[in-house]
Amino acid sequence: TDAAAAGRGQALFAENCVSCHGERGAGNPDVGAPNLTDGVWLHGGSLEAVRAFIHAPRHGVMPAFGGRLDADTIRKLVIYVRSFGGGE
Repeated sequence: TDAAAAGRGQALFAENCVSCHGERGAGNPDVGAPNLTDGVWLHGGSLEAVRAFIHAPRHGVMPAFGGRLDADTIRKLVIYVRSFGGGE
């Protein structure tokens, strides 16, 4: 719920996630990118579950960001993604 913390992830989301999930995280089923705003989290919506999935996705077409982004960057993305309103 911290707008400043969420804002720190906005540029990171734009650089890494928008092409599949869209600017507001609504997703794109044509490329297998789920809606991040609807509260439906197939692999868990907790902060830790989202972090783990960004780091090393288990299914689908999403690339693993664990080898490309450091832990702090992934944490900022998690906070921003959770600001869309979906999750637990």
